[in-house]
Amino acid sequence: MTVKEIPIESPIEEKITWAENCHRERGADLLRDEEVDFLLRELKGAIRASHMEMAHTGIVESCRLCEEKDGGSCCGAGLENRYTGLLLLINLLLGHLIPGRRQDPLGCFFLGKEGCGLLSRQVICINYLCKKVTDQINPHKIAPLREKEGLELDLLFHLNERIKKVLATTKAPE
Repeated sequence: MTVKEIPIESPIEEKITWAENCHRERGADLLRDEEVDFLLRELKGAIRASHMEMAHTGIVESCRLCEEKDGGSCCGAGLENRYTGLLLLINLLLGHLIPGRRQDPLGCFFLGKEGCGLLSRQVICINYLCKKVTDQINPHKIAPLREKEGLELDLLFHLNERIKKVLATTKAPE
């Protein structure tokens, strides 16, 4: 059984359901694929490196303070609409559960008390930095972060493409 991806304009709850169903029905097939397995392991390491670099540069603290003191978040309601079912599936393949409900009515569906509730995120969520952050952080400290984010995005792109190929060509066990 091949799997057709859910349209990007679908409501987020439908994308989550699609990802969970796809993971249940085809997750084992995907994890047995050597390229998918390799890319997942590499992506997990790249995500960890990006997150560590964000903390090292002070961006994590800057964003936390902005949320607490200014009540502002770059993670506003509607941002979740940019997420695809495949990206949510990748989170599940990484062993990361997807939040089941919105915690902040003004925030992204995936925004929780500790930040983003996803491990693998959409491109804008990975590399957007507001002016307040870029004014506070030395540009020389941002360059190493951008390199790590670039690797994360490159791996995410290749993983997306490989998963699409596997889902389109592999038959599910009978």
